[in-house]
Amino acid sequence: MTSITFVRHGITDHNIENRAQGHTQNPLNETGRTQAALVAKRLAGEHWDLFISSDLRRARETADIIAAEIKKPVDFYDVRLREMDRGKIADTTEAERVQRWGARWHELDMKQETDEMMRARGRSFVEEMAARFPGQKILAVTHGYFLGQTLKELMQDESTGVKLRNTSVTTIVLNDTAWTYSLYDCIKHLEVTGG
Repeated sequence: MTSITFVRHGITDHNIENRAQGHTQNPLNETGRTQAALVAKRLAGEHWDLFISSDLRRARETADIIAAEIKKPVDFYDVRLREMDRGKIADTTEAERVQRWGARWHELDMKQETDEMMRARGRSFVEEMAARFPGQKILAVTHGYFLGQTLKELMQDESTGVKLRNTSVTTIVLNDTAWTYSLYDCIKHLEVTGG
């Protein structure tokens, strides 16, 4: 049975500041590295056939910490696992956007990737992994908003994939032709330490 376990990267200062990350190469902060170490310990208890990550720095750092713990290097980096491309607003806060472009900045063309574009690349990634590695257990480090849009597309459910938490673990399993959850936005590895 093919399964893909998605791990959202650890927290960054950009997350805390509500700063648009997009394709920026910002790092994890200390809390994010601790979160990554905790999820790595959790994942080390399982066997993984394939390990893939987004190539963006915060995901790569998370993946490197996991790789050291599970004793398996990242097999490859896939740009389809990147976060939404935020275009002109990358690396800005809402206040900075209002100051720069006005309160109605969101009505301007900021060259941002659309939800539909993200859903298409998310589906492309999942379908290719299922076709190339049937019956395998795949681990993938990615980003919150991208993952949410991918899950909405796969599950055909707009209520899913909302506010996935840093280093949360979500596993989808292919049953015949449909994907179902076996685990969703689970952060039990963080709860043992109180968060």
